[in-house]
Amino acid sequence: MKVGFYGGKFMPFHQGHLYSTLKASAMVDKLYVIVLYDEARDRKLCAEGNMLYVPYKERALWISQETRDCSNIEVLYIEDADSLDEDYNWFEGGKRIKAAIAEPITHVFSSESSYSKWFDVIYPEAEHVVLDEQRQMFPISATQIRTEGVYKHWHMLPVSARPFFTKKVAIVGTESCGKSTLVRNLAKLFQTAYVEEYGRTICEEIGNGSNLIMDCHYEAITYGHKHLEFQRLKEANQVLFIDSEQVVTQYYTKVYQGYELPIVEAAIATQRYDLYLYLEPDVPWVEDGYRVLGEETVREKNNALLKEMFAQRHIPIEIISGTYEERMEQAIQLVRALFK
Repeated sequence: MKVGFYGGKFMPFHQGHLYSTLKASAMVDKLYVIVLYDEARDRKLCAEGNMLYVPYKERALWISQETRDCSNIEVLYIEDADSLDEDYNWFEGGKRIKAAIAEPITHVFSSESSYSKWFDVIYPEAEHVVLDEQRQMFPISATQIRTEGVYKHWHMLPVSARPFFTKKVAIVGTESCGKSTLVRNLAKLFQTAYVEEYGRTICEEIGNGSNLIMDCHYEAITYGHKHLEFQRLKEANQVLFIDSEQVVTQYYTKVYQGYELPIVEAAIATQRYDLYLYLEPDVPWVEDGYRVLGEETVREKNNALLKEMFAQRHIPIEIISGTYEERMEQAIQLVRALFK
C-alpha cells in the first residue's frame, strides 16, 4: 500500500498545485493533500501581497472540488500553530501530519528538493518525490500570485478558486432607470456573466405586473435571485454584474405592500458586494406593461426613499447619472478602479 502526502499553505491554490496533486495521486494508492494553516501567518502573507485573506477551509474546499473525481485523494487541514516561515518547526509539523494520516507514509511529495534534509529525518521510511521543481508545466507560484496580483494571473487559478476572488458589482435604482441595459452592456464589455433582475422574472410569471404580487412572491424573489447569483458566479470572468439586489427587493415590498419583510432584511444582512452603482432616474421613463410608478413626482419620491434605505443600512453607493452613454462611461471607470 503506497500512501503519500502533499502539503502546503495553498495560498492561493493554483494550477501548479493541481498538476502536482494529480501527478502525485497517480504514483500512490492513497494521497493525502494537507492544507497547513496558521491564521496569523496566513493573514500576514496576504496583507504583504495585498491579496484577500483566504480561510483554510476555503482552500481545502477548492482542492476537494478540483479532485472530487479522484477516489484515492483525501483532503485534510492541519493547524500549524505559530509557524512563521523563518522559524518553522518541521519536527512538530511532521508529528501533526503523521497523527492526522495515521498510517505508514511511503511517499512525501513537494516541489522543493531542499526539503529532503527535513523529510529524510522526519519520514525516514518514505521517499521524497520532487514534482516539477522548475515549474515548467505551470510557471507560477503562490508567492507570485500574491505579490503580482490574482487578476494578472487569473488563468492560473483553477475554476473552483475563481468565484472567491470575483468582484461583485450590483447595479441598483428605481423603475426604468436603465439598470438592465447597463448590466448587459457591462457584461459584454468585460466578457463576463451577469445576473438578471429576478423580480422581473417573477412578475412575468404572475402575468399581471405588480397588481397580484404577495409576500410569498417577494420570498421567491429573494431566494431565486441569490440562487441565480451563486450559479452565475461560477461562470464569471473576474467580475460579476448583478441587476438589483435585496435592498431593492425590500424597497419594492415597502412601496407595494406598505411594510418591510424580515426575510428580505435577513438576506440584506448577508450579502456582500464590492461596488454599488446607483442609477439616477434621469432618463425617460419607459412603459413596458409592468411599470406603474412613472409620474415624475413619484419617481423623485421613490428615488429619495431608495437612497435613504441604502443610507440606513450604511451601504455606500456610487451615483451615476446622465445619458445612457455617460452612464456607461462612468460605470466602466468605476469598475476598472476595483482592479487597481
